[in-house]
Amino acid sequence: MNVKLFCHSLVSDWNHGNAHFLRGVMRELKRRGHEVDVFEPADGWSRSNLVAEAGPEAIEEFHAAFPELRSRTYELRDLDVARELAHADLVLVHDWNEAWLVAAIGAHHRRHGGYILLFYDAHHRAASSPGQIEAFDLSGYDAVLVFGAVLRDLYLEQGWAARVYVWHEAADTELFRPLDGVAKRADLAWVGNWGDGERSSELREFLLGPARALGLSGHVYGVRYPPSAAHAVHDAGLTLEGWLPNYRVPRIFAEHRVTVHVPRRAYVRRVPGVPTIRVFEALACAIPLVCSPWEDREGLFRPGRDFLMAQDSAEMAAQLKRLLDDPDFAAQIAASGLEQIRARHTCAHRVDELLAIHEELV
Repeated sequence: MNVKLFCHSLVSDWNHGNAHFLRGVMRELKRRGHEVDVFEPADGWSRSNLVAEAGPEAIEEFHAAFPELRSRTYELRDLDVARELAHADLVLVHDWNEAWLVAAIGAHHRRHGGYILLFYDAHHRAASSPGQIEAFDLSGYDAVLVFGAVLRDLYLEQGWAARVYVWHEAADTELFRPLDGVAKRADLAWVGNWGDGERSSELREFLLGPARALGLSGHVYGVRYPPSAAHAVHDAGLTLEGWLPNYRVPRIFAEHRVTVHVPRRAYVRRVPGVPTIRVFEALACAIPLVCSPWEDREGLFRPGRDFLMAQDSAEMAAQLKRLLDDPDFAAQIAASGLEQIRARHTCAHRVDELLAIHEELV
């Protein structure tokens, strides 16, 4: 089967977590013998910021880490949609694309058919900024994929699409896996971006406050940390390390004893029940995880078994201390989380689901 993916970026994961899942899905499709073509804009904001911060060698590092993956960059004025869609069997269009491109691909499908066309939405803006979704012309699409049931319900209620499938994110377990024989160098690893005030207070309450209270050693990885945030990280006794490509994350997790997950406010309030990719990846690496409050409405995991939950700063500190003080309990939590990932939440599982959707729509 010939699969085409139009995404914001496959090469860059600078403030672009969707790239993690898409890389895993494309690798799994190729592993099964499917032909994969990926298209991304040459001047996308994630790719541009990556090169500005880490230099062009960051692109070379991506290709070394994922030798089987390639994306074709395009300039908007030069993209020939009809030519690129020739011989396609399945086309995925990610929500971080220009509205004109979403419409152009839909129009081509209405005129020519011959393939299954899916729009893939893995963001909260359908709930937080519905006008941005309404700007997309999805009339030419066979169906929409969304990463949570609350978004499926929104699409159907608003009449944005007639067919909507829930397609959760998952871990690329070829990359995200336990690494044996790696020495621990600190207590806590946090991998995530500061953002635009979407979780500033939550990070202070659930990450920095408990780290300071317990006197933890640790490292913080991510981008978009303003000077005040960098100072707060330092004041908590942690070291701010900056951007970390996802292919280095398993090693970082292996070098630390625990991690935490602090979802952005918009996900907790607007799309409850939808975990971000960080939960899947941490559990796949078998590092004990403590989460700030989020509601697992869709029964993806077993809270209390696969990870621990903390309702406030004091409980977060208590849960982290419990894991650090009791290695056997920490190992039990990590093993349970890893078991759940391998049983239900790998990119191989999601490719099975994607191919089943394709067969249903053909």
